[in-house]
Formats: sequence, C-alpha cells, structure tokens
Amino acid sequence: MKQQGLNVWQITMLALGTVIGGSFFLGCGAAIHSAGPSVVLGFLLGGILVYFILTALSEMTVANPGTGSFRAFAGQAFGQGMGFVVGWTYWTGMVFAMSSEAAAVSTLVRNWFPSVSIAWLGSGIIAAVTLLNLLGARKLSNLESFLAAFKLFAITAFIVIAFLLVAGLFPGRAAVGLGALKTEPFLPGGWKGLAGSMLVVMFTYAGFEVIGLAASEAKDPRHTIPKAIRSTVAVLVGLYVVFMILLLPLVPTEQVDETTSPLVLALQKNGLSWAGNAMNIVLITAILSTMLAAMFALGRMMRSLAEDHMAPDWLRDKHDVPYRGIVCSGIAMLAALRFGLFFPKVYLFLISSGGFALLFSYAVIMATHIRFRRKNGCPPDGKCQLWGFPFTSALVLLALIAAIGSMSFVKDQRTGFLAGLAMVILYALCYLALKLLHGRTHPAGS
Repeated sequence: MKQQGLNVWQITMLALGTVIGGSFFLGCGAAIHSAGPSVVLGFLLGGILVYFILTALSEMTVANPGTGSFRAFAGQAFGQGMGFVVGWTYWTGMVFAMSSEAAAVSTLVRNWFPSVSIAWLGSGIIAAVTLLNLLGARKLSNLESFLAAFKLFAITAFIVIAFLLVAGLFPGRAAVGLGALKTEPFLPGGWKGLAGSMLVVMFTYAGFEVIGLAASEAKDPRHTIPKAIRSTVAVLVGLYVVFMILLLPLVPTEQVDETTSPLVLALQKNGLSWAGNAMNIVLITAILSTMLAAMFALGRMMRSLAEDHMAPDWLRDKHDVPYRGIVCSGIAMLAALRFGLFFPKVYLFLISSGGFALLFSYAVIMATHIRFRRKNGCPPDGKCQLWGFPFTSALVLLALIAAIGSMSFVKDQRTGFLAGLAMVILYALCYLALKLLHGRTHPAGS
C-alpha cells in the first residue's frame, strides 16, 4: 500500500471537477426545454442511477483496487475482448468529447483575444492540460480541488441569489414566488419529453467513473473509495436538484435551450445583467477543470490497455504517472480538434458518439457487477454496499440500455447513436483481427 496517496477529499474533488462542467452550466438547458418542470424528477432519477453505478464500481474496486478499473473488471468477467472494446470505446469517446470542450472554451476565451484563432487557442489549452497532468496525481488533485471548489462556489452563489429572489429577500425586488411555475404543466412534453431529457441529464453526471480509475493511486482504497463515492453522490444530487428547484420559477422553460446558460438567462431576466461576464469566467473554469480531470482518466486508461497488451507496448509506463498515456491522449485530442475544425460535419458526428461511449461504459459496469457478485459474493471484507441485488443492478442495466436505445429515436441524438454503435463494432472487429493475427488471447502492440 502506498504511504502517500489521494485521500477522500482529493478524490471527491477530482470527481466533482470531472462531472461539473460545460454539460451542466450550458447543456442542462436542453434537458429543461425538453422536460419542463419535470426535469427535477429527471435529475433525481439520474442521481439514483449514478449512485447504483458508482456503488457497483466501488464493490469491485474494493475487491481489486489495481489499475484499469471497469475495463479490467469487464475483461475478467466477459473475456479480454470485452475489456478491449470497452477500454478503447471509452478512451475514444472521451478524447472526442474533450476536444469538443477545448473548442468550446476557446470560443469563450476568444471574446477577450479576438485576433487569435480557435485552432491555436484550442491547441494551447490542450497542451496546457496535458502538461499539467504530467505533474502527477497529488499536484493535479490540489489544482483540481481549487477549480472544483470555485465551481461549487458558483453553483452555491446562484442557489443563494435565486432563493433571495424567490422569497422576496433580494434588496429592491419583489418576491418571484412560484413565478413561471404558475402557468407551466409539470410534464409539458409528456413522459416522452422527460425520457428525451434523460440522456442530457446523464451527461451532466458523466465523469464520475474517474473515482474507479483513481483507485490505484488512493490512500487505503478499501476505505477511501467508498467514502469518496458517498460524498460525490450526495454533493452532486443535492446541488443539482436544489439548483433546478430554484431555477424554474425564474425563467419559463420554453425560453431555455442549449445555446445559453440557464443560470445566466435566469439572472438576466431578473435584472442581474452582470451575470454574463461573471458566468463566462465560471464556464471557462468549469470546462478547464473537466478537461484536467478527464485527461487524468484518459492517461490511466491508456496505461491499463498497454499493460494488458491491448495497446502498443511502447505506451507502457513504469512510473506512478502514466506519462506516455497522457501525452498520447493529448496528441489524439489535438488531432481530433484539428480534424474537426477542417471537417465540421464529420467532427460533430464523432463528438456526439462521446455520450454513447459513456452510457455504454456504464452499462458494461452494471453487467460486470452482476457477474462479479454471482461469482464472488460480497467484497473481501464481507460488506455488500449495493442493496437489492440482483434486482437493482438489473433495473439499472435495463435503464441504461433503454437510454442508449432511445438515442435512435431522437433526431438530435441519432448521429451519436450510429457513431457509437459503429465505434463498438469497429473495436470488436479490431480485437478479432489482432487475435487472429497474433494467435493469442491478448492482442499485443509489439
């Protein structure tokens, strides 16, 4: 066991830094527009799914806190082919998603530096994120803790201001009360609208799996990881739900979409126009924080693949910090950014597959956990954290499969579904081809 490792606070802040990003501050507008006031129910359901997924991951991590996390567990449960496919699908989806975040934050920064192109700004941001990750887990976690704390402060500040506006305690302004909720039905788009919002809701929670990938660098992971998971879920669900409850009276949901931050729109409509510049800084901080934590996960996923001979051997790294995996991921993000800027339609098609990759990974986690528990029972200390097994695990797995399947019926999500499906098939064929070529179970990169 490592004497110096990440503690509960550092892992929790790393997870919150990954999760709370542009997808929440900007993307949740699409969920609000689709579901209306019932979006609160969507965030509660999303939080429940996250709790079960993370608890399942925790049980497996406590039993085997080595590198690889859910990719390694999937390989042990379903064969190395599944480990290969889920590892590369997750890595590819995250690379494209983070290159998209780099383009988004470049657009925001360009408001201050209009003469600099998005290509150069995006490349500089990716390079900076890559270099910062080379400093190591402890130094990165300290920076990530600061950035995550800044985002949490921004959300908390909005909650306080929104409460004052709703309750009529804000100086010089009458009470909003129920406001826009007085005339809005709870399910304006019916259950179909709520179902259509769930993919976006899950995006706002995406990234929590970094806890599992950080297990190999945690201090006493059998105690640290479960505590970090409970803290992460409690903070996320609590903040998200309270945020939505106080946001809804301030702005009609039909005026909210993915092009404007709901937070900024709500404050502007209530006479607080200064929110635009302030939120610009918050958005930049949120996206950079997400990219830093995502690169942490990407580097460790690549090292895990290389150690199991599922990536080129030169990507193996004996150091605590997976330098080669981080640099390789950074180069891949640069290539994706450049390719996307030259061919926007192709880039958007590939970016949308990031959501599919995450949902696919979560479904694999639940399927793996079901097999893990049936084979091994509870973790070594005999404490089963996930209650209701196997029914709860099966229900969560079915919900994730339904969420993936529903993408094909939603126009804006159909390209992501097709791209993600093609990605899974491609990596499955790659594994079969490498297995036949090398004539062994573990395809080597040598």
